[in-house]
Amino acid sequence: MTWILGISAYYHDSAVALIKDGEIRAAASEERFSRRKHDAGFPELALQACLDHAGIRLSDIDYVGYYEKPLLKFERLLETYLTCAPRGYASFASAMPVWLRTKLYLPREIRRQLGGVYKKRIVFSEHHESHAASAFFPSPFESAAILTIDGVGEWTTTSWGVGQGSKIDLRAELKFPHSLGLLYSAFTYFCGFRVNSGEYKLMGLAPYGTPKYADTILEHLIQLKEDGSYRLNMKYFGFLDTLRMTNRHFARLFGAEPRGAEQPTRQIDLDLAASVQQVTEEVVLRMARHVHQQTGEENLCMAGGVALNCVANGRLLREGPFKRIWIQPAAGDAGGSLGVALLIWHQLLGGKREVSREDATQYVGDQQQGSLLGPAVDQDAEVERLIAGGAVATKIEDDDQLMQKVAELIDGGNVIGWVQGRMEFGPRALGSRSILGDPRNREMQTTMNLKIKFRESFRPFAPSVMEEHAAECFVFPDRFTTPAERASPYMLFTYDVQPSRRTSANDENKNDRADTQLVDRVREIRSDLPAITHIDYSARVQTVSRQRHPRFHQLLTAFYQLTGCPALINTSFNVRGEPIVGTAADAYRCFLATHMDVLVVGNWIFYHNQQPNAARVDSKAYLTNLEPD
Repeated sequence: MTWILGISAYYHDSAVALIKDGEIRAAASEERFSRRKHDAGFPELALQACLDHAGIRLSDIDYVGYYEKPLLKFERLLETYLTCAPRGYASFASAMPVWLRTKLYLPREIRRQLGGVYKKRIVFSEHHESHAASAFFPSPFESAAILTIDGVGEWTTTSWGVGQGSKIDLRAELKFPHSLGLLYSAFTYFCGFRVNSGEYKLMGLAPYGTPKYADTILEHLIQLKEDGSYRLNMKYFGFLDTLRMTNRHFARLFGAEPRGAEQPTRQIDLDLAASVQQVTEEVVLRMARHVHQQTGEENLCMAGGVALNCVANGRLLREGPFKRIWIQPAAGDAGGSLGVALLIWHQLLGGKREVSREDATQYVGDQQQGSLLGPAVDQDAEVERLIAGGAVATKIEDDDQLMQKVAELIDGGNVIGWVQGRMEFGPRALGSRSILGDPRNREMQTTMNLKIKFRESFRPFAPSVMEEHAAECFVFPDRFTTPAERASPYMLFTYDVQPSRRTSANDENKNDRADTQLVDRVREIRSDLPAITHIDYSARVQTVSRQRHPRFHQLLTAFYQLTGCPALINTSFNVRGEPIVGTAADAYRCFLATHMDVLVVGNWIFYHNQQPNAARVDSKAYLTNLEPD
C-alpha cells in the first residue's frame, strides 16, 4: 500500500491531493477552508481535511510531490529581469522577498509545514508535466494526445504530447513570454477584470460584443502560424518589466485606456472580449489540428488554465479533429497537486493504470469520480451546531420526500442553497455546493446575479440537466448517439440550446449596448429556458448521471416529474469575491447574507424567513470582508 501526497502552493490556488495505489482518495483547494479566494499559502487546512477524510496521518505518507520546479522558475525570473534591466526593478523587488524566504528553499519549507514528521523523498515535477498528468491519467482513454495551455509554468506556456497506458511523453513546447494565457489575461486586465480570476468574466462578456478587433490582434499582438505556434509582440505588453499586463502602446492601438474595476463596462470592452475570444479559439483549433496530425490519436486530454475556456472547448469539440475530448475539471494550478501525485505513482513507481468501462454502450468511464473529491459535510453534526447557535431547521428523513419538497420550492420560484456530501475539486459547482433555481423563470438570472451572487448582470448561469434528457435541450455533435457519449459532467463545454426551445431569433444589433443595458439584453432572450440561455443561445452544460452523482440526479428527476423540465440552474454556492462554501457553517453565513430563500444541508431544510439571525446580518459588511473580485 502506497500513499502519495501532491501539493500545489505559493503562487495561487493552493491545493493538495491524496492517492492510494493510484486511486484518487481526496483532493481539495485551500481556499475552501481558509475562506481566502485563490489562497496561495501552504494548504495546511486542506491537507488536514483530506487526511481526516482518508483516515490516515502524515506518517502514513510514502511520497510527497510538488507540482513544479522552483529553481527553474527562479531562473526564468532572473533571466527576464536581466534582459529588461534596469526596467522592471519594481516587479523584481516585489517578488524577491518571498523567493528568498520561502520559494528557494521549498524542500526545507515543505518539511517544516509538515511539522517535521515527513522524512522521506520529495519529488518535484515540471509544471506542465503536472498538468499533462492531471489530464491524462484520470481520463477515460487508453491512449490520447495531450495539450496543456496556461499563462506560464517555469518557462513553458504550452505543451503537447501523448499518453499511452501508464506513461506520458511531452514532445514539444512553447516558452515564455509567448503565452496564449497571458494574451487572454492582458485583455482581462485591460477590460477591468482581475487577472487569474476574471478571465471567465471576459469569456462571458464576449457574446455581447462583435470581434471587430480580431484582425488587429492577429496583425499587431500575436504572430500565429498554421500549426498553432505563435509569438507575442512584446512591444504591447507590460508583464515583463512592470506590474501591469499592458502598456501605453496597447492603449494607443485600441484608442482607449484600461477600464477601472468599478467603472461602467464600455462598448469597446464588449468588442475586445469578443475579439480576443475569437482569436483564442482559432489558436486552440490550429494547435489541436497540428497535434492530431502529429500523433494520429483520436482522443485528446487537456489541462492548464486556458482549458477552462468552455467556449473554446465547445468549438473544438464541434469543429476539431478529435472524436472525444476529456479535460481535467481542476485544470488550473490546483489540479497540479493531483497531477504530480499521479505522475509519481505511474511514472516513478511504475504503477499500473486500468481504464474502466461502463454499461452496454462500452463508454469508457474516467477515474475523476465526478470530481467530488473533497471532504464530505457531516450534515447532522454540523447542522446540530448551527441549531445550538440559534438556527432553525427541519429534517426530512425520507430522501424521496425531501427531493419532492425541494423540487416544489424551486418550481415556486425559490432560490435554493444546496450542500450535499463531498465538495467538488475544481472551480465549478457540480451539485454538491450549489445554488439552484428554475431555468424557465425569465427573471431568475437577474435575481440571482444582483440579489444573491452580488455580481455583474451580464454573467450567465449554467444548467445541470439529466444526462438521459440532455439532447432534448441542447445540441450535441452528431457523432454522439447515446446519453453516455453526450456526457459532459464537469461543465467544461458550451453547447447551443436546441432550436426547438427558442421562440424567436435574437439578432438585434449589438452595437452601443454596454453596462446598464446588459440586463435588458438578457431579458430579450427568447427561449423556454431563458435563465440558462446566454445571449448567443449557448449554455455551459453539466450533464448529471445516476451513476456519477446519484443524489443530484434524484433531485433533477423529482423536478422533471413535477414540471416536465429536466434541467436546473446550477451556480456555485458563494457570492462575488468569496470561495465556494465548504461546510454547513460557511453555507449558513452566506445564506443569511443574501436573498436566498432556502438552504438545504443533507436532509435538513432552513427557511430564510424563519431564521432569528437573518434580520441582524449586514450584507454589505459580509461583502466588505471578502477578497476583491
